[in-house]
Amino acid sequence: MTQLIVTLDSAGITDVPGFEAAAVACDIREKNDLKRLDLALFFSLRPCTAAGTFTKNAVKAAPVVLCQKHLGDGGSFHGIIANSGNANACTGPDGLRDAQATAQRAASSLNLKASSFFVCSTGRIGQPMPMERLLKGIERAVTEKGRTPAHGKNAADAILTSDTKPKTVTVSFTYDGKKHAVAGIAKGAGMIQPNMATMLAFLATDFSVPRSFLQKTLSEAVTGTFNCITVDGDMSTNDTVLILANGHSGVSVGDKSPRELRVLFAEAVWKVCEVLADKIVSDGEKITKVVEVKVMGAASSEDAEKVARAIGNSLLVKSSWYGEDPNWGRLADAAGYAGAKLVEGKLDILYNDTPAMTAGKPHAELKPKWKEIVKARRFTVTLNLHLGKAAFRLLATDLTEGYVNYNKSE
Repeated sequence: MTQLIVTLDSAGITDVPGFEAAAVACDIREKNDLKRLDLALFFSLRPCTAAGTFTKNAVKAAPVVLCQKHLGDGGSFHGIIANSGNANACTGPDGLRDAQATAQRAASSLNLKASSFFVCSTGRIGQPMPMERLLKGIERAVTEKGRTPAHGKNAADAILTSDTKPKTVTVSFTYDGKKHAVAGIAKGAGMIQPNMATMLAFLATDFSVPRSFLQKTLSEAVTGTFNCITVDGDMSTNDTVLILANGHSGVSVGDKSPRELRVLFAEAVWKVCEVLADKIVSDGEKITKVVEVKVMGAASSEDAEKVARAIGNSLLVKSSWYGEDPNWGRLADAAGYAGAKLVEGKLDILYNDTPAMTAGKPHAELKPKWKEIVKARRFTVTLNLHLGKAAFRLLATDLTEGYVNYNKSE
């Protein structure tokens, strides 16, 4: 069986044949900082099919509206323009015109249609975009684009906001004697809660993929990865995941392809999303812990998710994780108010593999073991409701004074 090769901290998009990238500093934050990269261009010489998932917030940033329109109109795509430092959200008709002008400038610089470019933004909400700086930056990016590892890594840097590190991964595999790749980059550290998070994620592949199959593959991957993370329970206005398939390899994957190829491609897309989602949680704003919340034995998948999210978003639970206090009573409490079917006398709670409660009865004698487990940077809490077969897994974080101090003002 063909194995997936996962390269963490890769060059990202430029690992995929046929894709180029560029990153420039435009001072979009308007802080007289001409060294911080804040505009990225991702470009394919070959036309691409595309798929995307977007925030479900009723307040959508102008770039999200434009991306959804371009995707809905169909046609082929050539790239993505993404900026950090300004979300272009809550900016009214002017914001949408600015997003359209961004796509138009990139397209005209490359003799293409504006509809062939997606536009994505992340940063402060409610501020007009400094368009003169942005448009000049696009022209520079077009002339400076390339496909070296440095081009890819710099582009991954350019989309960061409160992140402390870039987030990239490349997954490759060989099929029928040819090597193929799915690569991705992401940003996100705060306002992390589906659907999706204050995050951008861009994926690329050298396969030729029909749009419907590409959308199905991406949606399934996003549901099980990016939509299973939380840092602070807030949903952003700009969340976007896009995938571009340029067909550079000359190999097509779709509904009628051999099963092995379909499975390999789906697994590669899923793995890219899974790694990037984990990187986002691990880089949560001022966190010290990443906690895997596993709920099993629920009466329904909806119940399992409700319990997991109640625990992962509880301020009391998150604070106790930060304090390295194995306060399992707070886990039980959050599970109880989640609105899911739950019988206290059947509930099991474990820290890693060490039980804290079995069938509603605590194991006080094991407290020293719990305390040792929660000192780790990463650990797992498991709740078995013993009411069915449904399960849900959520990656969550602790809550620190640092998060409060960082977010108490802009």
